[in-house]
Amino acid sequence: MKANKFIFFAIVSAVLPIFLTACGGSSSASSANAGNANAAPAIIDVTTAQAIVRQIPTYFEATGNLASDAQTDVAPTVGGKIVEVNFDVGSYVNKGDALVRLDNRDAQIRLEQTQAQVAQAESGVKQAQAQVEAARANVRQTQARLGLTEGSNFDIETFSQVRATRAQLDLAEKELTRAERLVESGDIARTIYDQRRATRDQLRAQLDEARSTASVAVAAIRTAQTQVETAQAAVRAAQSAADAARTQTASAQKAIADAVVYAPISGYISERAADLGEFASTTQKVATILRTSVLRLRIDVPEQSIGQVAAGQGISLQTSAYPDRNFAGTVVRILPNVNTTSRTLTVEAEVENVGGVLKPGQFATVRITQPKPAPAVMIPVTAVKTEGEINRVYVVQDGIANERLVQLGFLENGLIEVKQGIRENESVATSNVNLLNDGVLVRQ
Repeated sequence: MKANKFIFFAIVSAVLPIFLTACGGSSSASSANAGNANAAPAIIDVTTAQAIVRQIPTYFEATGNLASDAQTDVAPTVGGKIVEVNFDVGSYVNKGDALVRLDNRDAQIRLEQTQAQVAQAESGVKQAQAQVEAARANVRQTQARLGLTEGSNFDIETFSQVRATRAQLDLAEKELTRAERLVESGDIARTIYDQRRATRDQLRAQLDEARSTASVAVAAIRTAQTQVETAQAAVRAAQSAADAARTQTASAQKAIADAVVYAPISGYISERAADLGEFASTTQKVATILRTSVLRLRIDVPEQSIGQVAAGQGISLQTSAYPDRNFAGTVVRILPNVNTTSRTLTVEAEVENVGGVLKPGQFATVRITQPKPAPAVMIPVTAVKTEGEINRVYVVQDGIANERLVQLGFLENGLIEVKQGIRENESVATSNVNLLNDGVLVRQ
């Protein structure tokens, strides 16, 4: 019995140290694991900025569509075969650029013919003018032979020979009358009376001859004047022929000029309808040009917001193609009626298309600025963490990042409006925001 107890205690004495060692090892491992579990959490370094309040423009939102400021269909003035095309769809053209050239050979031939007619007609004018000068010289010579000056009255009784003969005749008539009285009283001989009557009769004959001579001279002058008038009429006819030829020349020159179709405005080609060898008619367009340097934005303003829009107001717009960019414009036109179906008022704004990034036909979200600004809480754009349509901001307080879901608004100079979720003077993290979560420790 004593021997058995001794054996038991011997076994226990041998095994116990091993057991105690094993138990001690387990306790050490547990202590190490507990130490790892209680290790200090990671701290993220951030920069912060305070939310501030600023006066910002107020606005209401609407939708709209962009359209070209000007659009024109280009067609030739004259018909003809297309021999040259200098544009294609999408190309930019300046006002006055030659788009299409038509065959102008027929017009060139007509021009050469009419130019020859003009030269011939002008030669005829010079000849007729020479005839006028010759006829006028004949008039002057005839007047000089008769002792008349240019512009004199061609009355026969005013000719010098007629006047002189008539004066002599008047004197002879008086002397004859006196002689008749003296013959009756016997104071002179009958022969003296007969002499004076013969003198009177001779002067009458001379006066008739002088008048006849003057009549011939007047007829000669009038004939010469008629020749002048005839020559002047020939000049006018030649000038009319020259003018008609010049008109035909101008028409031919215009036909040559019209054979080139020029761009009426600067812009982009949106449609091409011209190919080499085709016949272009005056009713067929060869191109469509859109002017896009300034775009028209047709805005649908809800009926309840009509009173908040007026010409001259500023607008900003965004498109899905450029969600991070704002484009500025100005309200310039307001239609007089409300659409009875959609209950909206159409308003037109002009938008400067700098760089040509905006395209006619794009849909836009529009903000129409109101005249009175309003206070708004603003934070740096870098403080916003965006995931899909959710925007988060982390407010730093006592070294802890507190997550806030926010609604954003106006963007200006790197600051963005927070419509709700942030108060003035709260500190927000502006760096490493993608590493933050609610409750994370941060160090400024």
